Amino acid sequence: MMHLQQIILLSLIFLPMVCGVIQYVLFRGKEQARDIWNIIVTGVLFALSLCLLGESHVDTYANICGNGISFVNGGFRTVLAILTAGVWFVTSIFSKSYFENADHKHRYSLFLLLTEGATMGIFLANDFFTLFLFFEMMSFTSFVLVIQEQTEQAIEAAKTYLAVAVIGGLVTLMGLFLLYQKAGTLQMDLLQAFMIQQPKNAAYYIMGGLVFFGFGAKAGIVPLHIWLPAAYTEAPAPATTILSCILTKTGVVGAMAITANLFLHDHIWGYLMLGLGVVTMLWGGVLAVFSVNLKRTLACSSMSQIGFLMVGIGMQGLLGEHNALAASGTILHFLNHSFLKLVLFTVAGIIYLQTKELDLNRIKGYGRNNLFLKVVFLIALLGIGGIPLGNGYISKTLLHESIVEYMHLLQEAGQPIFWIQCVEWAFLFAGGLTLAYMTKLFVAVFVEQGSHTLQDTMPKYEKIVLGACALLLPVLGMFPYATQERFAEMSVSFVSAHMPEHTIHYFAYVNLKGALLSVLIGAVVYMVFVRKCLMKKNQQGETIYLDCFPKWLNLENNVYRPLLLKILPFIGGLFAKTCVNLIDASRLMKIFIFIGGLFAKTCVNLVDGSRLLKIFIFIGALFARMCANLVDGLVALLRMLIFNVDNAKFIPKEDKYFSAYTDGEVDKTVYREGFARSLMMIGIGLAVAMLYILL
Repeated sequence: MMHLQQIILLSLIFLPMVCGVIQYVLFRGKEQARDIWNIIVTGVLFALSLCLLGESHVDTYANICGNGISFVNGGFRTVLAILTAGVWFVTSIFSKSYFENADHKHRYSLFLLLTEGATMGIFLANDFFTLFLFFEMMSFTSFVLVIQEQTEQAIEAAKTYLAVAVIGGLVTLMGLFLLYQKAGTLQMDLLQAFMIQQPKNAAYYIMGGLVFFGFGAKAGIVPLHIWLPAAYTEAPAPATTILSCILTKTGVVGAMAITANLFLHDHIWGYLMLGLGVVTMLWGGVLAVFSVNLKRTLACSSMSQIGFLMVGIGMQGLLGEHNALAASGTILHFLNHSFLKLVLFTVAGIIYLQTKELDLNRIKGYGRNNLFLKVVFLIALLGIGGIPLGNGYISKTLLHESIVEYMHLLQEAGQPIFWIQCVEWAFLFAGGLTLAYMTKLFVAVFVEQGSHTLQDTMPKYEKIVLGACALLLPVLGMFPYATQERFAEMSVSFVSAHMPEHTIHYFAYVNLKGALLSVLIGAVVYMVFVRKCLMKKNQQGETIYLDCFPKWLNLENNVYRPLLLKILPFIGGLFAKTCVNLIDASRLMKIFIFIGGLFAKTCVNLVDGSRLLKIFIFIGALFARMCANLVDGLVALLRMLIFNVDNAKFIPKEDKYFSAYTDGEVDKTVYREGFARSLMMIGIGLAVAMLYILL
């Protein structure tokens, strides 16, 4: 008989998938019934997720997918399941009005539920194999959410999203193969025990880096972030909410699991994570400051906040057994960012629903007279900006204090601290950038004068839900001991950490000082750079927001696309051509050897008079063949010069498959067709491999 926790685990993962298929079959053309169905299903799943609180339970199915799959609840996994179900429930409520006049909403509803089930599978996975299976499933189902609008920009964004997801997944799979071959298991707790006993070896860092690659790509970590701004901007607002709040966090969870189970308290890995975090944190903030698109700014903001999380993961490795502050800060900022972006992207969706615009110059002043949205957005701004009494202040304070703590440890050990001071200033500067770009959005939409204003058309039930979500933010910020620290206490075991041994005085001056410095930096960046360099007055005296971001800094168009579509194909073609030439050269050598051997054999045969007749016959046949070739050449020459029906140009058969060595659209078409067939065969091979694994 199945255990109750086992039933709940399976229901959270597979029930949304089954219900998605049911609604797709039964509710086609019945929009109101379908919307109600989705709200009920996501509401039931949210209720089921709350039932996971309490006893932990492991559920393993050894005969599925070859290696078996395993799920577990309890601790951080339960928190993630509740967070996921809650975000999906709220998003389903707002999707009803958002997609009221949209196309393809039946398809959207199906893949929304499929993605929820796959995401639950990731967060409840007990081993890396199970996590990977559902991670890849989520990549393909969420691709449909990104491409939902089917505009040219959405298609391009979705293609980039899928390309990064597929490449990242294949690299991660390679790392898992190597790791399994070395350790004999992919179960997280067993891997941790195995890795603790192993000496530091470059091979393990390579394996960990390969496994991390796919998760880092999904998290939007620099330089794998190229998909994120475009996908967030082009996807429908409800889908963007899910991307920011939950799907991007699956990559962060993967990074946390790798750090805690493969490289626990490892300084080298900690330096790597810290470096990636600092770069992502700063670059995301810079992109957001330059952006003039509402959703793109929030997208780049998500990227920057992921950088904050990576800094926390890095500090866990550097601090070792003293990583309580870093662990709590990472967990809480993970949750706080999800709560904040749930509110912010919902507001962005409401604005887009009424204006059909996202450009700040076109939506300027639209929310000036909408007090409800103005207050909601302001609450979220204070939270994500790390302002005291906002929820983000608590988690950012913990992360900042972990950096300061490591600085003190280095001082006690007599080691230089300049580099960690640079990390601290980068952290504070990134916090200032957050305030600068969020202030830019708030002033543009809710303060400045505009030609139109938002009409208050929100249904009352949507106002109640959005108001409740916004109200949660200051509650978490004002009562951290009763709320956020409880979440941290439940979750820190996931990263093999413990709670701080002493009480954190969040509102003491020593902790407030960091927030005040970020506020000062944000004010300077906004007043000096944003208003002076990124804004100007037109002839009518209206404020215009300028898109001044240098085009040459676009990594996708200037680095990745040329690399993947031109440079690598050229190198591959050159390599293949070289191999062909080597083969041809070896054949030529064989011909010379054959001729030399024939000559020697002839000399011997001349001695043997009985074979002299055979030699004359051979020479005659060779002469006849030469004459025939001369005649063929003459005919080809006449056809070219007189009849003009053939250019008499000889191209070796293999050359037409390498466009780098031929000219003309025909050759390039042949190359593309050959490449397409190759991709098809690769796909078939992967499908057969997956079937083998599953069966």
